[in-house]
Amino acid sequence: MKKYIKTACDKNIGILTLNRPEVLNALNREMAEEIVSALEHFDQDDSVRVIVITGSGKAFAAGADISEMVNDDAISLELLNQFAVWDRISLIKKPVLAAVHGFALGGGFELALSCDLIFASEQVQLGFPEIKLGVMPGAGGTQRLTKSMGKAKALEWLWTGDTMGAKEALQYGVINRIIPEEVLLDETLGFAEKLTKQAPLSLRLIKEAVNKAVDTSIYEGMQFERKNFYLLFSSLDQKEGMQAFLEKRLPKFEGR
Repeated sequence: MKKYIKTACDKNIGILTLNRPEVLNALNREMAEEIVSALEHFDQDDSVRVIVITGSGKAFAAGADISEMVNDDAISLELLNQFAVWDRISLIKKPVLAAVHGFALGGGFELALSCDLIFASEQVQLGFPEIKLGVMPGAGGTQRLTKSMGKAKALEWLWTGDTMGAKEALQYGVINRIIPEEVLLDETLGFAEKLTKQAPLSLRLIKEAVNKAVDTSIYEGMQFERKNFYLLFSSLDQKEGMQAFLEKRLPKFEGR
């Protein structure tokens, strides 16, 4: 039984709901482990083709559970290595979408940024308030925000600890779409359902190639892309997709 999250599967979509609404889904260490374990389970489940993360109650996740860290010191944190669990999110091969509403702050924002796409409500508030506590993001926030919006703007938000709204987040490429909150999850699931109709292996290898582009030269990235392009020609889905095109019918992809 999961203590801090809920999971479900519908129409080949794995749905992970953060479920500590009484504390605005603040993330503690046990909850982080539950989240990542659930993502890994979905990633290995052949009935799941796309994963969606959402939050219950009034927020996506309002940050980390400060009460859990207040008495830590540098050595205890180094030995605990609490952020290693977050590194496993980058190993998830399937598309991961975030439906973000209310607050997504600190660790909650880092979780959203760890997803492949972010759909946000009109009233969403995103940010890293860690500087106001005398610390800084530690689960990838400085890195992922900088890659999303560039050095100067990322420093501005990280140094001030201010929150950004949906329009500014969209302007700087931090989120993908702004959606009215009352239909946010439905619209996100609708987009996820579109992806479930695509070839699963293509989704996976496109994600790998795009992630490679973020950290390598154009030449290295193109070599990686080419390798993945060739690999897909050993799949049954490639044969089905091209045959369906020639026969003027919809393909039936199986992820093989």
